[in-house]
Amino acid sequence: MATPVKRIEKDFLLKVLYDEQIPIMYLRDRSEYTLIMDRPAKAEIFLKPNRTINRLKNRSKMDLMFDFRGQVIIFTIEISSLKNGFIIANAPELLYKNLVRSYSRIDAPSDIKVQFTFLGDRYKLSFPKVAEYESGDIGDFVRSLDPKNFSGLIEQMALWVKGYASDYKMVIFKDVKPSTTEERIIAETGKTLFLSSTEGTFPTVDPYPRKRLVTNDMFKRYLESTGVDLTFVDESASRFFRAKLDNGIFSDLWVPILFQEYVIGYVHTWINQRGKLPFDYTVIDTLYQFAKVLAYSLKINGYFDQGKLANEPFEGKVIDISASGLLFAYPHSGLASALLPDSELLVKLSTEKRAVNTNARIARRFQDKSHGYYGCHFLDMEPEDMRFLFEFLYGKPFTDTDATFLAGQV
Repeated sequence: MATPVKRIEKDFLLKVLYDEQIPIMYLRDRSEYTLIMDRPAKAEIFLKPNRTINRLKNRSKMDLMFDFRGQVIIFTIEISSLKNGFIIANAPELLYKNLVRSYSRIDAPSDIKVQFTFLGDRYKLSFPKVAEYESGDIGDFVRSLDPKNFSGLIEQMALWVKGYASDYKMVIFKDVKPSTTEERIIAETGKTLFLSSTEGTFPTVDPYPRKRLVTNDMFKRYLESTGVDLTFVDESASRFFRAKLDNGIFSDLWVPILFQEYVIGYVHTWINQRGKLPFDYTVIDTLYQFAKVLAYSLKINGYFDQGKLANEPFEGKVIDISASGLLFAYPHSGLASALLPDSELLVKLSTEKRAVNTNARIARRFQDKSHGYYGCHFLDMEPEDMRFLFEFLYGKPFTDTDATFLAGQV
């Protein structure tokens, strides 16, 4: 992950740029420029390019990079003035190392057209939505199940539950809207409620790489959002746990059933027998897989078909692009709300010479008042397409040396 360097290291690197006259690279319009720091960095920096860079102006931003002893460092400046061939800017606040981005990003060339299409079917449904995308990958778990037989899946899940729990309940939100505290927090977060013991609390830490659980802090924030005064949050949480114990529930688990960005329901299972082993993470993992197979079964049996959307290509405004991905903007809309992290797109990059078709996965998103911004990583691009795109974007042949430098893994 790209890491900002600490202040002392930043000051040292800026000093070395001048003392050792380390070349700084700037890529623009398929051309590579080299800049040298002309005087020691103070509040401002003075950069001298090796040749004229057209169309620069005050307040233009420049993404720059340099190689310091095998480590690629990047930073961004905003031009404050252009005088006598010098580029003058405030000294950068941050420098970054340990780059995640595989290749250097540049402003999108004006002669490239980019078109996107969702991969797979998309839906507009009346279920609660969350801000994450569930891919629906059911992996090896399905090998022992028949996903076409929905009632059979329920029977197999019920049989499995008997080995670990006292009973279970499955709810689909189509006919029943979220009303209890547990249902509302599941619908809002798409995460699992797990109480190994109702004499304890929710987990303080979520051990899953892709966060899956309602933690104790998350639950308290939810209580605050419902109007509980901060002073009484701990007391309210304690009452919630105590009520379960008073009702004879000793271990409790609520697993959402997720379909793409929708929470379509949940499976609730519990233990109300003294002496029975409490739920653990193994139980969560298995029930989570059952929930994914249930959602997949509903899909292939046509349960969501009435909400299926026409999968038409769309265009977004490409902000910047590299040989490994791009950042694009799209106005807030129903379509934009479906552009979630981990959703995949077919991307067509058209130039005068050829078109490149590749898949891309949305890795991150952020937004302002009018647009969403989506950072995508290209997937499994053909080597010939990679070479063409590299040479088109950077205006030079694709060599091992260049690829290593631009990859930030020198």
